[in-house]
Amino acid sequence: MMLTANTYDVPAGHVATVVTTLEMTAPKRAARLPFPDGTAARKEDLSVDEFRNLFRKVGAPWLWVSGLSDNNDEIASTLSDPNVDYWVVYRGQESIGLIELDFRQEGACELVLFGMVTSATGQGLGGPMMALAQAEAFARDITRFHVCTCHLDSPTAMPFYLKAGFTPVKRAVEVFADPRLTGHHPADVAPHIPCLP
Repeated sequence: MMLTANTYDVPAGHVATVVTTLEMTAPKRAARLPFPDGTAARKEDLSVDEFRNLFRKVGAPWLWVSGLSDNNDEIASTLSDPNVDYWVVYRGQESIGLIELDFRQEGACELVLFGMVTSATGQGLGGPMMALAQAEAFARDITRFHVCTCHLDSPTAMPFYLKAGFTPVKRAVEVFADPRLTGHHPADVAPHIPCLP
């Protein structure tokens, strides 16, 4: 459905956001960058519980919900798919960041998840994480690397993706059940986004 210029009511218990798709057709970061001392990224085979816990740690402040609302079988199927890679960023032994690269569409890679816990922001992790994501994506035979972000995300997300070399190509409106009301996130997360039952 194509929206026309107007104001639209959002159903009770739901959240609306503007989603922007960005893409690049060649890597903009020439090489991997070193991670700050004490941090490292490792490609991991995650269990469903490990994935859910890390997804929640990274995404709760921004109301990430897809990795929580999908059922265990759906998540397990994606986690075990050889065309989906997970990179976990560690500070010591603590997981603090997550990258998901999905190669299931021929000739393309989607940067499905990219983020870190809020306590790790501003510490020089974003650049090395993005350089890793681009290097891994374009190491395969792809012509399109794409990512989506929305206005519920960190206010630094869009400027970061633009600086990393992505170009906006599409905009859409998404409406979904507020994950604080469905029990997927605690009621006190994302206080900057009003919760309207």
